[in-house]
Amino acid sequence: MKLPILSALLASAAAFAPSQKATTSTALKDFSGALGAQEPLGLFDPLGLLDNADEERFERLRYVELKHGRICQLAFLGQITTRAGIHLPGDIDFSGDSFDSYPDGLAALFGPDAIPQEGLGQMVLFVGLLELFVMKDVTGDAEFKGDFRNGALDFGWDTFGPETKLRKRAIELNNGRAAMMGILGLMMHEQIDGNPVIGLFIEY
Repeated sequence: MKLPILSALLASAAAFAPSQKATTSTALKDFSGALGAQEPLGLFDPLGLLDNADEERFERLRYVELKHGRICQLAFLGQITTRAGIHLPGDIDFSGDSFDSYPDGLAALFGPDAIPQEGLGQMVLFVGLLELFVMKDVTGDAEFKGDFRNGALDFGWDTFGPETKLRKRAIELNNGRAAMMGILGLMMHEQIDGNPVIGLFIEY
């Protein structure tokens, strides 16, 4: 769980950097005006992932950042929802174990009270199937990397103008970046005795 989050953060590091460093590399200068290179940082690439990068590599890194941001938004919402006492109704298995009988957070996957490994395997398989066959540009009509509407899920996107579309894509990128930091923070605090931040949240 931790490795995908850390890799997401590394990928997102290529999305925005201090604009005064744009002169150190031709690639940085080329992408300094790309979507996601926003104030106050501009294009931020401390690891040099865009050094000598072409458009294809930039689009690949952007796609990875966008996908990990979406995953982390779901993960963060899952954390705060279950810790607020909201769980799926019914049982998680045929033995009669309810969803709320398992701990929240990482403890639900790892530890003495975690769900059975067979259950974890089913979740990994399900996510893998989504990755291979569903969460992709099936129709070939995507407007940008990460556009998975596939002619079905639109929510009014085609009614927006170019500027509105860019603004909404930038909002999604920023929310994904915030979620990557947020879920990493929750995971780290969960490993500290007493769950200092999460414990305060539960008290309120």
